[in-house]
Amino acid sequence: MTDTAAPPLQWRAELSRQDRKAFSAAWLGYAMDGFDFVLITLVLTEIAKDFHLSTVTAATLVSAAFVSRWFGGLAIGALGDRLGRRPAMVLSIALYAVGSVLCGFSWDYWSLFAFRMVVGLGMAGEYSASATYIIESWPRRMRNTASGMLLSGYPLGGVLAAKTYAWVVPHTSWRVLFWIGILPVVLAVYLRRRLPEATDWKQAREAHGEPVSATRLLFAGRRRTWNVPVCLVAAVALLVVLRGEPTAVTLPLIAVTIACFVALTVQFAGRLWPVVVALMVTVFCAFLYSWPLQSLLPTYLKTHLHYDPAQVSDALLYAGIGYAAGSVLTGYLGDRFGTRQAYIGMLIASLAFVYPVFALGEGHTVWLWVLLFLLLATSQGASGILPKYVSQFYPIRLRAAALGFSYNVGALGGAAAPVLGAKLAKPLSLGTSITVLGLALTAVVVLLVGFDLPGRMQRRVDARHPGAADVYEPGGTAAPAVVAAIDPKSEKV
Repeated sequence: MTDTAAPPLQWRAELSRQDRKAFSAAWLGYAMDGFDFVLITLVLTEIAKDFHLSTVTAATLVSAAFVSRWFGGLAIGALGDRLGRRPAMVLSIALYAVGSVLCGFSWDYWSLFAFRMVVGLGMAGEYSASATYIIESWPRRMRNTASGMLLSGYPLGGVLAAKTYAWVVPHTSWRVLFWIGILPVVLAVYLRRRLPEATDWKQAREAHGEPVSATRLLFAGRRRTWNVPVCLVAAVALLVVLRGEPTAVTLPLIAVTIACFVALTVQFAGRLWPVVVALMVTVFCAFLYSWPLQSLLPTYLKTHLHYDPAQVSDALLYAGIGYAAGSVLTGYLGDRFGTRQAYIGMLIASLAFVYPVFALGEGHTVWLWVLLFLLLATSQGASGILPKYVSQFYPIRLRAAALGFSYNVGALGGAAAPVLGAKLAKPLSLGTSITVLGLALTAVVVLLVGFDLPGRMQRRVDARHPGAADVYEPGGTAAPAVVAAIDPKSEKV
C-alpha cells in the first residue's frame, strides 16, 4: 500500500496481447458508460422547457443516477467478487443501456428520475467491475497507468455524446439522443463475452476457494431484517434531500443517511470501517469539486455565454480531450512518482485555471477552449487514479464490492453538486457558483489526500488491533461463517 517511485515505464513492451485485448474491451465499455451518463447534462434546458421545471429541479435529474449508485456499486461489485469481474461488467452495461433508452420514453419528471436511477445502477457496477478488472489484469507496477487510461474512456464518451447532441437534437428531439445510447453497447457486450477473467481474481479464487460475498455479509439471516429497512430509509432520505426541502428538514435527513451508511460500513468492513469511511469522505469531496463543472457546464455555456448547440459541442470537445489526456498523464505520473504525489500535484495545478475559465465573457471562444482543456486535464484528469488509490486499501476477495460501495457512496457528492451549484447560482451567478465550489473543495481534497487520512485511519486500526495487519476480517467477528484470513501484503495493489 506504499507509494514508491518506480523506474520509467515502457508499458507497450510490458503488455501481452491478452492485456491489450482486455483493456480495449473495458475501455470501450467505460466510454459508452460516459456517453450514456452525460446525455442528461446536454439536454437539461430542453427537458426543463418540456416538463416545465426550474433549473434547480432539472439539476436533480443529474443527481438521480447518484441516488442508486451506492447500491449498484455494492450489489454488482459483490457479483464481481463472487462470479468474476467479466459477468459483472456485462450486466452493468446492460443496465445503463436499458436505463438510457427508457429515459427517451419518459413522460414526466418522476418517470425520468426513475429511469436515471437505472442508469446509475449500471454505471456504478461498470466502475467497480471495469476498474478492478483492469487493475488486476495489468502488471502491478503499471496499475496507476491502467487506471488513468481506463478512465480516459469516460470523457471521450462524453465528447462523442456532445457531438451527437449537436447533430441530432437541433433536428429532432432530446428523446432521440437517449435512444441512440443503446447502439454502441452491442459491440461492448460482444467483446466482453470473449474476454478472459482477471488474473488476480482467478488466483485468489483458486487459493482461497469460496469467495466472500458482500451481499451475504449484509443480507443473510438476521441481518436482512435490519439492513433491508436501513437501505430503504437511506434511499428515501436521499430522495427527499434532493427535492430541495427546507434546511430544518434536510439536515436531519442528511444525518439519518450518514448513520445508515456508517451502520452498513461497520458490518461490511469490520475493523477497517474507519478506513472505508475516510475513503468515502475523500471521494465525496472529490465529486463536490468536479461535478458542478461536469454537470452544469453545458447549461452555463447556453444560458450565460449564449452558445448554440454546435458551439457547446465544440467547447465540450476540448474539455473532454483535456480530461482524457489528464487521466492518462496522471496515471503515468502515479506509477513514476507515487499515487498520492501525482493526485495532489495535478489538483494543485488545477487551482490556477478555475477562476479564469468563468471570468471570461462572450467573444473569447479560443481562450475558453484552451482554459477548459487545461482545467479538465488537471482537475478531472486527476481522478484517473482514484480507482487505484481507493482499491489499494482492499484485498482481492472483497475488492470489487468494497470499491463499488465506498466509491459510490462517496459519489453522492455528485448528487449534491448540481443541486448545490444551482442553488448557489441564485445569490451569485452560475459561473461564480461553479468557481467557488471548485476552488474550495479542491483545496479540501488536497488536504485529505496530502495528510493521507485513509492511511492514518488504517495505521490506527493496525495499532489498536495488531492482528488486523495480518488478518482481514470482512464483517468482523459478528459474521464468523464468512470471515476470511487473507495476507494483505500479497493481495493489495
